[in-house]
Amino acid sequence: MQELITVLVRALLSLVTLFLMTRIVGKKQVSELSLFDYVIGISIGNFAAEITINTDVPLIHGIEAVIIFGIVAYFVSILSMKSITLRRVIIGVPTILLQDGKLIKENLKNTKFDINDFLEECRINGYFDLSEIKYAILETSGKISFMPKADYKPLTPKDIKLKLPDDSLLANVIIDGNIMKNNLRNMNKEVKWLEKELKVKGIKLEDVFLGTLDDQEKLTCYKKNEDLKILKILE
Repeated sequence: MQELITVLVRALLSLVTLFLMTRIVGKKQVSELSLFDYVIGISIGNFAAEITINTDVPLIHGIEAVIIFGIVAYFVSILSMKSITLRRVIIGVPTILLQDGKLIKENLKNTKFDINDFLEECRINGYFDLSEIKYAILETSGKISFMPKADYKPLTPKDIKLKLPDDSLLANVIIDGNIMKNNLRNMNKEVKWLEKELKVKGIKLEDVFLGTLDDQEKLTCYKKNEDLKILKILE
């Protein structure tokens, strides 16, 4: 029992330490991590697991290792923003894999990117014909950015000189039957106004799972759908 409590305490402390280090280092999706960030993340994760399970390792030593790696990652990220040379060494630079519709075999080889993997990425992004692509660039995160040729670019309202109103962020004013008063206030509306709008729509507040409001005063409500029969057609 004593050992279980010890592991529990160590796990909570390592979790708190990891959370604080993540807040310090910054937010990034896994797909956006550079190789350096990836290595740092794996190392810190291993340290956290070690100090949680291996009770022979002094807790303070494990926490110190996590903090040191976190601080190093933080300062490297700061320095890489200030120094282009350091950024190139640590983060790397984007690599052109396809230029003017022509594959660059040498760059594919240098980046260890198999041609089949490249074709798969093309298909995922909607390009089944390489002749439609002008540039394909492998980013430092491992993602591939595509620039289609002019003839294959999607048509936009600007191309046909069509003026559309700018979109705005939607404010979540109701969540699970609860009014988000701060969000409502930031949209320059009051609770009475919201209640009146709900009454006009014939919707009860407690039946609303999500309610959003835009800058055009458009209130959209999504009900909880407790009686909705969910289609089971996906396997």
